[in-house]
Amino acid sequence: MQKGIITKVSNQNFETTYSKLRETIEANPNLKIITELDHQANAANINLTLNPSKIILFGNPNMGTPLMQDAQTTGLDLPQKILVHQNNQGIVNVSYNDPMYLKERHDISGAQEILIKISGALDKITNAATL
Repeated sequence: MQKGIITKVSNQNFETTYSKLRETIEANPNLKIITELDHQANAANINLTLNPSKIILFGNPNMGTPLMQDAQTTGLDLPQKILVHQNNQGIVNVSYNDPMYLKERHDISGAQEILIKISGALDKITNAATL
């Protein structure tokens, strides 16, 4: 396990996992997708190979702004990111930053309730994609 990163194994294949993740984020009126990156396609563009790997960046300014008001360096880790990646054995994983680690990393002092809400939301979003 990597410090500050939560990883879940998906019960779905790569494309289904990513599609469910995207659909879950899009269905939430409080969330906005900022951008998506296909690391595998980017690697292929320069004739390198990479297992399937996509990241989606999304946010909710009502949650992120107070974190940055407390510690502006939190902006390095916002908007939220979720990485869907497949290993050499075909196992699909979903990884994201643990909000409680961000509290420690950025010395956030006054936003415990928001961090708890963000943790719960990320857990629900990733469960929807992996189950």
